[in-house]
Amino acid sequence: MKIGYLGHSAFLLTAEDGTRIVTDPYEGVGYRMPRTEADCVVCSHAHFDHANVQGVSGVKEVIAEAGAHTFGPFKVTGIPAWHDEVQGAKRGANLVFLFEADGVCVCHMGDIGQPPAAELIGRIGQPDALLVPVGGVYTVDAAGAAAYVRAIRPKIAVPMHYHLPGGTLGIASPEAFLREMQERGAVRIQELALPCKEAEGKVVVLEVQR
Repeated sequence: MKIGYLGHSAFLLTAEDGTRIVTDPYEGVGYRMPRTEADCVVCSHAHFDHANVQGVSGVKEVIAEAGAHTFGPFKVTGIPAWHDEVQGAKRGANLVFLFEADGVCVCHMGDIGQPPAAELIGRIGQPDALLVPVGGVYTVDAAGAAAYVRAIRPKIAVPMHYHLPGGTLGIASPEAFLREMQERGAVRIQELALPCKEAEGKVVVLEVQR
Protein backbone atom coordinates (compact mmCIF):
# COMPACT_ATOMS: atom_id res chain seq x y z
CA MET A 1 0.00 0.00 0.00
CA LYS A 2 1.21 3.50 -0.85
CA ILE A 3 0.36 6.57 1.26
CA GLY A 4 0.49 10.06 -0.22
CA TYR A 5 -0.29 13.24 1.74
CA LEU A 6 -2.77 15.74 0.28
CA GLY A 7 -2.58 18.21 3.17
CA HIS A 8 -4.62 18.70 6.35
CA SER A 9 -6.04 15.22 7.21
CA ALA A 10 -6.34 14.04 3.61
CA PHE A 11 -4.30 11.12 2.34
CA LEU A 12 -4.39 9.06 -0.83
CA LEU A 13 -4.12 5.34 -0.06
CA THR A 14 -3.35 3.17 -3.09
CA ALA A 15 -3.50 -0.63 -2.97
CA GLU A 16 -1.29 -2.87 -5.07
CA ASP A 17 -4.14 -3.42 -7.55
CA GLY A 18 -4.54 0.34 -8.04
CA THR A 19 -7.67 0.86 -5.91
CA ARG A 20 -7.55 4.37 -4.41
CA ILE A 21 -9.10 5.73 -1.22
CA VAL A 22 -8.97 9.36 -0.09
CA THR A 23 -9.41 10.20 3.58
CA ASP A 24 -11.06 13.37 4.88
CA PRO A 25 -10.97 15.62 1.78
CA TYR A 26 -11.07 19.28 2.78
CA GLU A 27 -11.95 22.85 1.83
CA GLY A 28 -11.95 26.19 3.63
CA VAL A 29 -8.56 25.84 5.33
CA GLY A 30 -6.78 28.63 3.45
CA TYR A 31 -5.19 26.51 0.73
CA ARG A 32 -6.63 24.19 -1.88
CA MET A 33 -6.52 20.43 -1.86
CA PRO A 34 -4.60 19.06 -4.85
CA ARG A 35 -6.70 17.78 -7.74
CA THR A 36 -7.29 14.14 -6.89
CA GLU A 37 -9.03 11.11 -8.32
CA ALA A 38 -10.09 8.17 -6.16
CA ASP A 39 -12.51 5.25 -6.17
CA CYS A 40 -13.68 5.77 -2.60
CA VAL A 41 -13.74 8.57 -0.03
CA VAL A 42 -13.77 8.01 3.73
CA CYS A 43 -14.85 10.80 6.11
CA SER A 44 -14.19 10.75 9.85
CA HIS A 45 -16.91 13.36 10.48
CA ALA A 46 -19.03 15.86 8.57
CA HIS A 47 -17.14 19.10 9.20
CA PHE A 48 -16.25 21.12 6.07
CA ASP A 49 -12.53 20.44 6.37
CA HIS A 50 -13.00 16.66 6.46
CA ALA A 51 -15.95 15.93 4.17
CA ASN A 52 -15.42 17.75 0.86
CA VAL A 53 -16.36 14.70 -1.20
CA GLN A 54 -17.03 16.93 -4.22
CA GLY A 55 -13.34 17.84 -4.24
CA VAL A 56 -12.41 14.31 -5.35
CA SER A 57 -13.28 13.05 -8.84
CA GLY A 58 -14.26 9.53 -9.87
CA VAL A 59 -15.71 8.55 -6.49
CA LYS A 60 -17.89 5.44 -6.52
CA GLU A 61 -18.51 5.07 -2.78
CA VAL A 62 -18.37 7.18 0.38
CA ILE A 63 -17.78 5.57 3.78
CA ALA A 64 -18.71 7.72 6.77
CA GLU A 65 -20.13 5.25 9.29
CA ALA A 66 -18.79 3.03 12.04
CA GLY A 67 -18.51 -0.70 11.49
CA ALA A 68 -16.91 -3.05 8.98
CA HIS A 69 -16.83 -2.13 5.30
CA THR A 70 -15.20 -3.63 2.23
CA PHE A 71 -14.10 -1.73 -0.85
CA GLY A 72 -12.07 -3.64 -3.40
CA PRO A 73 -9.04 -5.11 -1.61
CA PHE A 74 -9.54 -2.79 1.38
CA LYS A 75 -11.13 -3.86 4.63
CA VAL A 76 -12.22 -0.59 6.26
CA THR A 77 -13.25 -0.48 9.93
CA GLY A 78 -14.80 2.62 11.49
CA ILE A 79 -14.35 2.91 15.25
CA PRO A 80 -16.46 5.44 17.21
CA ALA A 81 -14.50 8.06 19.18
CA TRP A 82 -14.85 11.68 20.29
CA HIS A 83 -13.84 14.96 18.69
CA ASP A 84 -13.10 16.47 22.12
CA GLU A 85 -12.20 15.59 25.71
CA VAL A 86 -15.80 15.83 26.97
CA GLN A 87 -17.48 13.03 25.00
CA GLY A 88 -18.55 15.20 22.11
CA ALA A 89 -20.10 18.05 24.10
CA LYS A 90 -17.92 20.60 22.28
CA ARG A 91 -17.42 19.22 18.79
CA GLY A 92 -19.37 15.98 18.48
CA ALA A 93 -18.33 12.53 17.34
CA ASN A 94 -15.33 11.34 15.35
CA LEU A 95 -14.50 8.10 13.60
CA VAL A 96 -11.12 6.40 13.72
CA PHE A 97 -10.59 4.24 10.63
CA LEU A 98 -8.48 1.15 10.07
CA PHE A 99 -7.50 0.32 6.49
CA GLU A 100 -6.25 -3.19 5.83
CA ALA A 101 -4.94 -4.27 2.43
CA ASP A 102 -1.91 -5.97 0.92
CA GLY A 103 -0.96 -7.44 4.29
CA VAL A 104 -0.58 -4.11 6.09
CA CYS A 105 -2.79 -1.94 8.33
CA VAL A 106 -3.06 1.86 8.43
CA CYS A 107 -4.94 3.76 11.14
CA HIS A 108 -6.33 7.25 10.45
CA MET A 109 -7.32 8.97 13.70
CA GLY A 110 -9.58 11.61 12.13
CA ASP A 111 -10.07 14.63 14.39
CA ILE A 112 -9.41 12.71 17.58
CA GLY A 113 -9.83 15.02 20.56
CA GLN A 114 -10.23 12.62 23.47
CA PRO A 115 -7.22 11.37 25.42
CA PRO A 116 -6.19 7.72 24.94
CA ALA A 117 -8.67 5.25 26.43
CA ALA A 118 -7.98 1.55 26.93
CA GLU A 119 -10.99 0.39 24.90
CA LEU A 120 -10.10 2.56 21.90
CA ILE A 121 -6.43 1.59 22.03
CA GLY A 122 -7.43 -2.08 22.19
CA ARG A 123 -9.67 -1.78 19.12
CA ILE A 124 -6.97 -0.02 17.12
CA GLY A 125 -4.33 -2.65 17.83
CA GLN A 126 -0.81 -2.03 16.52
CA PRO A 127 -0.99 -0.74 12.93
CA ASP A 128 1.89 -0.48 10.51
CA ALA A 129 1.25 3.27 10.21
CA LEU A 130 -0.63 5.66 12.49
CA LEU A 131 -1.89 8.90 10.90
CA VAL A 132 -2.39 11.21 13.87
CA PRO A 133 -3.40 14.89 14.18
CA VAL A 134 -0.85 17.05 15.98
CA GLY A 135 -1.95 20.68 15.53
CA GLY A 136 -4.20 21.15 18.54
CA VAL A 137 -7.16 23.60 18.74
CA TYR A 138 -9.65 21.16 17.16
CA THR A 139 -7.77 17.95 17.97
CA VAL A 140 -5.18 16.64 20.39
CA ASP A 141 -2.03 18.75 20.44
CA ALA A 142 1.59 17.65 20.15
CA ALA A 143 1.67 16.10 23.63
CA GLY A 144 -1.71 14.41 23.09
CA ALA A 145 -0.59 12.99 19.76
CA ALA A 146 2.62 11.70 21.32
CA ALA A 147 0.55 9.99 24.01
CA TYR A 148 -1.34 8.12 21.29
CA VAL A 149 1.85 7.07 19.54
CA ARG A 150 3.30 5.75 22.79
CA ALA A 151 0.07 3.93 23.68
CA ILE A 152 -0.51 2.37 20.24
CA ARG A 153 3.15 1.76 19.35
CA PRO A 154 2.72 1.76 15.57
CA LYS A 155 5.63 0.79 13.39
CA ILE A 156 5.48 4.25 11.79
CA ALA A 157 3.88 7.49 13.03
CA VAL A 158 2.73 10.06 10.46
CA PRO A 159 1.63 13.54 11.64
CA MET A 160 -1.34 15.29 10.02
CA HIS A 161 -3.76 18.18 10.64
CA TYR A 162 -1.07 20.79 11.21
CA HIS A 163 -0.30 24.24 9.86
CA LEU A 164 0.80 24.46 6.24
CA PRO A 165 1.65 27.64 4.28
CA GLY A 166 -1.52 29.62 3.68
CA GLY A 167 -3.42 27.85 6.45
CA THR A 168 -6.07 29.89 8.28
CA LEU A 169 -7.24 27.56 11.08
CA GLY A 170 -4.69 28.66 13.67
CA ILE A 171 -3.37 25.15 14.29
CA ALA A 172 0.27 24.49 15.16
CA SER A 173 3.11 23.32 12.96
CA PRO A 174 4.39 19.74 13.40
CA GLU A 175 7.60 20.88 15.06
CA ALA A 176 6.36 20.55 18.65
CA PHE A 177 5.23 16.99 17.91
CA LEU A 178 8.62 16.16 16.43
CA ARG A 179 10.27 17.44 19.62
CA GLU A 180 7.88 15.30 21.70
CA MET A 181 8.88 12.28 19.63
CA GLN A 182 12.64 12.76 19.66
CA GLU A 183 13.13 9.19 20.81
CA ARG A 184 11.80 8.00 17.45
CA GLY A 185 13.59 10.43 15.19
CA ALA A 186 12.02 11.83 12.03
CA VAL A 187 12.44 11.43 8.29
CA ARG A 188 10.85 13.51 5.55
CA ILE A 189 9.86 11.70 2.38
CA GLN A 190 7.53 12.28 -0.57
CA GLU A 191 5.51 9.08 -0.34
CA LEU A 192 5.35 6.12 2.04
CA ALA A 193 5.18 2.62 0.61
CA LEU A 194 4.30 -0.09 3.14
CA PRO A 195 5.90 -2.19 4.40
CA CYS A 196 8.91 0.11 4.83
CA LYS A 197 11.68 -1.32 7.00
CA GLU A 198 13.76 1.85 6.73
CA ALA A 199 11.01 3.94 8.35
CA GLU A 200 10.01 1.53 11.11
CA GLY A 201 10.29 3.03 14.59
CA LYS A 202 10.33 6.57 13.19
CA VAL A 203 8.09 9.56 12.61
CA VAL A 204 7.56 10.07 8.88
CA VAL A 205 6.68 13.58 7.71
CA LEU A 206 5.18 13.34 4.23
CA GLU A 207 5.51 16.10 1.67
CA VAL A 208 2.21 17.41 0.33
CA GLN A 209 1.49 16.05 -3.14
CA ARG A 210 0.81 18.66 -5.81
